[in-house]
Amino acid sequence: MNDAGKPVAGRMRRPSWRDPRLLVGLVLIAVSVAAVATIVRTADQTSPYYAARGPIAPGTVLAPDDLVIVNARIGSDAYVPATLKPWGQVVTRVVGEGELLPADALSAPEDFDGRPVAVRTSLPLAATIERGAIVDVYVTEHDATGRPATRLIGSGLAVDDVVRDERSFGLGTGETVYVVVPSAQIVGFLEALAGGGDISVVGLAGKGSA
Repeated sequence: MNDAGKPVAGRMRRPSWRDPRLLVGLVLIAVSVAAVATIVRTADQTSPYYAARGPIAPGTVLAPDDLVIVNARIGSDAYVPATLKPWGQVVTRVVGEGELLPADALSAPEDFDGRPVAVRTSLPLAATIERGAIVDVYVTEHDATGRPATRLIGSGLAVDDVVRDERSFGLGTGETVYVVVPSAQIVGFLEALAGGGDISVVGLAGKGSA
């Protein structure tokens, strides 16, 4: 059989390093790898911030023992970085244990509007009420017929400290709660405490509830 005149298939040649298509492909691969590496490196970058070692109540003058340093990926100025030294500033609201220290929760001592007031409870205090809890304070008085009347004398107050007398544990007495009262409310609050009656400190649900 005569194969004369039939086209002969050429041999497939290996692409040369000088082949533009190969060079473009290598460049695209290199760019993709570099982009992925940059994204991973950026996502893994963290910065040191302050976090509360334990619950911090309003009126607390910050000291190094109140805070710990943690690494976090924030990217904003909403929290206090560990490069600053907030010692001597006053916390204006409750900062929970482990919570990053908010920049807007600090003020100069002379600008803080609140004072701790000792409240001696007459009724059992919930074990969950502790430093940093938010509570309401009630007083119950009895009229001439012995009928009780309860009224709210302090609402949404932060607990600065709790002192429990173990000798009277479980008897509903011997417990003192220090609550932070706004300056404008202190006179009325103290008058209500001094007026007699049974004092109850009730925690808000999820924040030291009774």
